[in-house]
Amino acid sequence: MPLPKPPTKRASRLEPTAFAASLAVSKNQAVPVAAHAPEKTTAPPLAQATQAAQAAPAVTRAMPNGNRRRSASAAPAAPEMRAPANLALVAPATSAAPLRPVPPPRPKAAKPKSNEAPKLFVLDTNVLMHDPMSLFRFEEHDIYLPMITLEELDGHKKGMTEVARNVRQVSRDLDTLAASLKSSTLEEMAKGLPLDSTGHREAGGKLFFQTQLIDTPLPQGLPQGKADNQILGVVQALKVQQPQREVVLVSKDINMRIKARALGLPAEDYRNDKTLEDSDLLYTGVQALPADFWERHGKTMESWQQGGITFYRISGPLVPSLLVNELIYLEAPGAAPLYAKVTEITGKTAVLRTLKDYGHQKNAVWGVTARNREQNFALNLLMDPECDFVTLTGTAGTGKTLMTLAAGLSQVLDERRYSEIIVTRVTVPVGEDIGFLPGTEEEKMGPWMGALDDNLEVLARGDSSAGEWGRAATNDLVRSKIKIKSLNFMRGRTFLNKYVIIDEAQNLTPKQMKTLITRAGPGTKIVCLGNLAQIDTPYLTEGSSGLTYAVDRFKGWAHSGHVTLARGERSRLADFASEVL
Repeated sequence: MPLPKPPTKRASRLEPTAFAASLAVSKNQAVPVAAHAPEKTTAPPLAQATQAAQAAPAVTRAMPNGNRRRSASAAPAAPEMRAPANLALVAPATSAAPLRPVPPPRPKAAKPKSNEAPKLFVLDTNVLMHDPMSLFRFEEHDIYLPMITLEELDGHKKGMTEVARNVRQVSRDLDTLAASLKSSTLEEMAKGLPLDSTGHREAGGKLFFQTQLIDTPLPQGLPQGKADNQILGVVQALKVQQPQREVVLVSKDINMRIKARALGLPAEDYRNDKTLEDSDLLYTGVQALPADFWERHGKTMESWQQGGITFYRISGPLVPSLLVNELIYLEAPGAAPLYAKVTEITGKTAVLRTLKDYGHQKNAVWGVTARNREQNFALNLLMDPECDFVTLTGTAGTGKTLMTLAAGLSQVLDERRYSEIIVTRVTVPVGEDIGFLPGTEEEKMGPWMGALDDNLEVLARGDSSAGEWGRAATNDLVRSKIKIKSLNFMRGRTFLNKYVIIDEAQNLTPKQMKTLITRAGPGTKIVCLGNLAQIDTPYLTEGSSGLTYAVDRFKGWAHSGHVTLARGERSRLADFASEVL
C-alpha cells in the first residue's frame, strides 16, 4: 500500500498553560490548537502518525485519575509536554485528506454481495423431463418447484419412453432430498432443501417447494386453469414477495417464455444441456494448411515412406492447433496437393500420414468413388480399421449413407473384417412403441428405412456385368448381411465384430447416444450419420443434439474421426434447391 502524503501544515508545540487547560475541557478542543504558526519538526509524517496513535490512548487513560496537573515551574515538565505535543500532531494528520481513503475498501467489498445474491429459478416441467439432472446444474443459485409442476410430473411417470424414465429419476431425486430433512413440517420445508446433501457438490443452492397457495390474478386473456398459466402466476407472486432477489422462469417451451416476457417476467431457456452455444464452433475434422506451410516447416521436417505411404514429422507453430486424426489439406495452384491425417502428436512435434486417393477408379469402394475432397476424407476414415468411431455430418445429398454402406459392404463381404452390418435410426417421436406397424421388428422398421433401400439399389445397380440373375443374387446376399434393429431394444446388448450404422443421429439425445455407443464390443465399428439442420425431436437444438455431443467429446481421440461434408453430390436439381429454397 503506498504511504500517505505528508500533511500540508506543520504542527506547533503546546505551551504548558495550554496543556493544562486542554485537560480541563473536552478532547475535541485539541484540534483547533494546531492552527498556530508552524514550527520546524524533525519527525517524518509516518512517525508522527504512529506517535499520535500511541500517545492518544495514554492521555485518555490519565484523565480519569483525578485530573492530576503540575505547575509550569515543576521539574518534570518536559515529559508532560511530549504527550500533548504528540496529541497536537494528530490534528493535521486526521484532518488531512490523504489518510481518509484507508478505511473505505471494507464497505466496497461488501457492496457486490447484494448484486451476487443467488437467483431463484422457477423450473418448468419440460426442463425436468428433458434433463433429470437439471436440479443440480444451477451452481450456487436456488430452485423453486411449483406444486403444479409436481402434478405434471406425476402424470408422465408411466410408460417405457425416455420422458417417463427421466420423470421417474427426477421423482427419486426429489424423494432423496426430502428424506434428508429432520422433520416434515412446513417451517422446515420453507427453509429449503440443500441440493448438495445427496452428493452433488457442484450444486450449492437450495430447493424450495411451493408450501402455500399463491393467489395472483393474471391478465384476463389467459385461462386460469392451464398449468403453464399457473406457473406464470407463481413467478409473478414470487417476484412481488422477494423483490430483493432475481426470480427467473426456466422453460424449454418457446411459447411459455414469450408469454412470460409479455407479462414483464424474466424467462430463460435451459442452456446447461448445450454442448456448444454456437453451432458454427463445432469441430469440422478438417483443417486447411497455410499457403507458406512448406517454407515455414520445410527446414525442420522429416519424411519417410512405409508401405507406399509417406509420413512427415513436423514441428513449429502449427502443431498446437492440430488434433489427432484431424484431416488436413494444402491445395496451391501449380503444385501437387497434400492430403494427410494427423496420426500422432508428441510434445511440439506431429506426425502426418498421407491419405489414399479414393477418387481414382482403381480404389473404388464397392463401385463408389469420392467426388470431392471431403468425401475422400470420409472414405479414408470409414476404411481405416484403427478408427472405431466415425461421425459424418452434412446437408442432404452429400453422400453420407451411400459411402457408409459401400464401406461397410466392402469390409463385410470382401475383407471379412466384420461379420454383418447393423442399421438403426431414431423413429420420431423418439422411443415411441413401434407395435402399431404390422410384422416383425425388421418389417416394422421398414418404413423408416427408405434411405437404406434407395442406397442399396444404387450399389446393386453398379455391377452391370453380372446380369439380371447375378444382381438378384447379390441383392439377396447383401440383404442377408444387413440387419435392421430398433432403438428401443438396444439397452443391454453387446455387438461383437459388427459394423453399426446409426442413421439420423441428430435426433438422439446425449443420453441415447451414450447408450448406443456403449453397446460396442471387441472388433466393432460405429458410424453416426446426421444433418444438424434437420432436427425433428422436440426440445433438441443443434447445440444440445447427441450428435454434437459425440463430435465434441470424441475429437482428438486416436481411434475416432469426424468429417463435415460440405458439397452435395446428389444432383444438380437437389443442389440448386438446397441453395435457393
